[in-house]
Parts: sequence; structure tokens; C-alpha cells
Amino acid sequence: MARYDVVIIGGAIVGSSVAYYLRDEGFTGSIALIERDPQFAHSATTLSCASIRQQFSIPENIRLSQFTLGLFRRLKDEFGADADIGFREGGYLILAGENGLPILKANHQAQMAEGADIVLEDAEQLAKRFAWISTEGISAGAYGRTGEGWFDAHAMLGLFRKALKTRDIDLITAEVTGIERERNRVTAVTLANGERLEAGTIVNAAGPNAGNVSAMAGIALPVEPRKRNVFVFEARDRFADMPLMVDPSGVYVRPEGSVYITGGAESEDGEQAADPQDFNPDWGLFEDVIWPVLATRVPAFEAIKATQAWVGHYDYNALDQNAVIGPHPEVANFIFANGFSGHGLQQAPAVGKALAELIVHGGYRSIDCSAFGYQRIAEGRPFRELNVI
Repeated sequence: MARYDVVIIGGAIVGSSVAYYLRDEGFTGSIALIERDPQFAHSATTLSCASIRQQFSIPENIRLSQFTLGLFRRLKDEFGADADIGFREGGYLILAGENGLPILKANHQAQMAEGADIVLEDAEQLAKRFAWISTEGISAGAYGRTGEGWFDAHAMLGLFRKALKTRDIDLITAEVTGIERERNRVTAVTLANGERLEAGTIVNAAGPNAGNVSAMAGIALPVEPRKRNVFVFEARDRFADMPLMVDPSGVYVRPEGSVYITGGAESEDGEQAADPQDFNPDWGLFEDVIWPVLATRVPAFEAIKATQAWVGHYDYNALDQNAVIGPHPEVANFIFANGFSGHGLQQAPAVGKALAELIVHGGYRSIDCSAFGYQRIAEGRPFRELNVI
């Protein structure tokens, strides 16, 4: 029977970041990183649209993404001269109608206070900036001139996973089926193959499965998989200056080489947890919801051709669509890194850094994540992020 000082459940970008930064912070103890899907075929990381933004409503979320942006800026220094994730700094453009304008303005104030390079422009200014856009029903838009864009999720995960192989971390391919707990401490995990690993600390980085993992320790966590469809389409016109544009309806679109990707059609009204095995695209969403929105917002998109689609699962926090980060208030050696609700990839390095500091030094140093603590979950007190895409 093996014993590890830290056992991390979930080996995609969040878990890998925790392991990476533990060594970065000087942690010398033993680390096990457990992943049930070593090809990451159904991982929220690799099925993400792989974007990064500073346009959030909560300062803490802005700071998390700014940390990752800083990592992107020094990627070759961190991971070597060949490190490349194809970061394209194309920006975000978040549009609002009259009803959404007060929130857009308040969000913009929060972003400006954190030093983000976001401009707020009215419909007339937007039409001058982007010749392809129709501003019908639009009052204003917030546009990230720098520090926002998209990248290659597989390449980013690959950099972290490759780095872990030189950092004395046991990468274990297995499914966790149980967690042992003695009063106010978790003590071990059991694996589907019958193995038992004793653990000094357990980090839950299990993505959409995080709620089930917490339940194994007798802890309630309102995080569940939610199905999100992404569609790829071709268009006659190519707009090199198109950012990732989010319509007031929630539908988004961005260029991807010679094609475009789009999504955001799902309604959260009455939405239930997804079947963990369901990765079949709902093509009706493209025809019935997305295409009409795109044709209205970008007249050139009246004639487009959908070519492919994929499905990813958000690790959706049903309380407030915001991350849960840090130790359980009573079971202190059970640590959460969960519930990112669609922005985990861009925040993972920051969360890994913060949790490594917590484990090694006993507190946060570079990024204070205490606002994301579990106590609000226990109290049913939402810490709501208003800018969820």
C-alpha cells in the first residue's frame, strides 16, 4: 500500500497545475496525480473553446485570468524555447441591449479598476470599429483590445503534463471509487483496481465529476456536468478583425483559421445535470437558435454551412456558477479546485499556484482565493459571477 503526502484527483489542467506549482513552491513531499482518462478524450480541458478573458464581474475572477495571461506572456521562459500554445490575442466583444447595459457598465468599471484594457463603446462606435456588425438592438459593447483571445488547449495541457514528468510526480491512470474519512480528516483513496492510497492531503480537481468525488468523502458540493455544444461553420466572408463576440442572447462566435466556431445556445431554465456519457451534438440548437442570431448580428452569416460539432461538459456550480477553491472548513485536508462553470482552463494556472501556496506556506500569497471558499456553499450564500459564457 502506497502513501502520498498529496493525492490530486483529476489530472487535466487544474490538477496538473496544482502538481506543477507544488514543486515550484518547493514542496518536497510525495505527490500522486490520478487521472481516469489519460487520453483526455472527454475532458473539460480538451473539449473547451480555449479562450481567455478579463471581462468578468468579480475582481477575483479578473485576477485569476490575469495571472494566466502573465504566464502566456512568459511561456518560453517557463516551459522552454519550443513552448507554443498558439495564443491569438483577438479580444472579446461582449454586447448588451438596453436591459443589459447597467450590468455591462458595472462590469466594465470592475475590469478597469483591475487594469484591464477594455473599452466600452456605444452602437455607433462599434459599427465604425467593426464594419461587418449589425448593431440592431445593441446599446453598447465592451471590447478587450489586449489581454484576451484564444489558444490551443491540447498544447497548454501538454506543456504542463510534460513538465510533470521531470518533477518526481507519480502519474497514475485509475478511477477513484472511494475516499476514506476519519472524523475531520480524509485519510485515503481507493481505486477501481482495488488499490488503496493513503493520503496526507486530497485535492479534488475532478472537473465535471467533482460533486461525486466530494460525495465519496461525505461532503456536499453542488458541481455537476452540464452539456455544452460547439459548432464549426464555414462562411463566404472572412473577418480577420473579428474578436470572440458574445451576443446578448448568449450565443458566441469567433474565427478559427479559415472557419468559425459558435455556441452558447443552451438554456439554463430547468436544465439538469448531463449524462456523463452523452457527447452527442444537438444539431437542432444550431438550426433553431444559433443561426438566426448569427444572421441578425452579422448579415454576411445569413449564408453559412455547418461542418462539424463537438460536445464538452462544464463543471457547473449550480449555486452561483463560480469556482470553489480552498480547504473544507471542517475537513481541512480536503481541498477544492472545482466548479469553474466554463472558465477553468483560463484560471487553472492561477488556482494551481494559489493552492500550492496554501499547502506549502499555509496561506495564499500571490492570489487571495479566500472569496471562493467552501463556507458559502455550506451556507447557501451565492458569490455570483454575472459574466458567465
